[in-house]
Amino acid sequence: MDKLCGETVTLYHPDAAHRRVMRRVVRGVYWQQGRRALPDAGGTRQGTALLVQAGRDTGLPTVTEITDPAQLDTLADVDVLQVGARNMQNFALLKALGRTRKPILLKRGTSATVEELLLSAEYILSGGNTQVILCERGIRSGLTPARAALDVSAVPVLKRLTHLPVIVDPSHAAGRADLVEPLALAAVAAGADGLLVEVHDRPATALSDGAQSLTPAAFAQLAQKALRLREALQ
Repeated sequence: MDKLCGETVTLYHPDAAHRRVMRRVVRGVYWQQGRRALPDAGGTRQGTALLVQAGRDTGLPTVTEITDPAQLDTLADVDVLQVGARNMQNFALLKALGRTRKPILLKRGTSATVEELLLSAEYILSGGNTQVILCERGIRSGLTPARAALDVSAVPVLKRLTHLPVIVDPSHAAGRADLVEPLALAAVAAGADGLLVEVHDRPATALSDGAQSLTPAAFAQLAQKALRLREALQ
């Protein structure tokens, strides 16, 4: 958990495990379940194997999304399991994850309150798994040109209400690359323990979420700014 939730920029993930070249710049790898019912969408053993191998090659922890308890065996070699926003209240899944001893990255649902996020975390904690990471990724408001309204206020609120680490995903909140950096820096200023930032070496050819992905150079620049901001605030 310390490697994933350390200072500011801690997690980097291409949404699809389709380009092994991503290993050159990865801090932590993430491979997401598809949002559409396409033939190649969802978790496959081949994609998981690529993810695990990338982690071994770089010596970095790996993160991937789980949507069903039946996937636990397939994802046994992944270091951290993510519960996406759509499954924040999938209580059967949360209970199953409570019986594991892997760190769980729990994303806030797009319409969920802070209290509901904490109640979902309790399902995991009550099963004996204390390794829970909370993630703010934006909520629906209909009042923003971005994909979602990043609830920066949730960061200090959560840190006062719980001992659990709190990270922020500015990429999914922004939905566009030009908004990722300002949202990320706002999260750092609010006290986030880490950032979950999407990066791709060629965003225009990404199989998913290319519009919100930073290039490696832009990510490196953001990381430096975030670290300087964190140091200034301390």
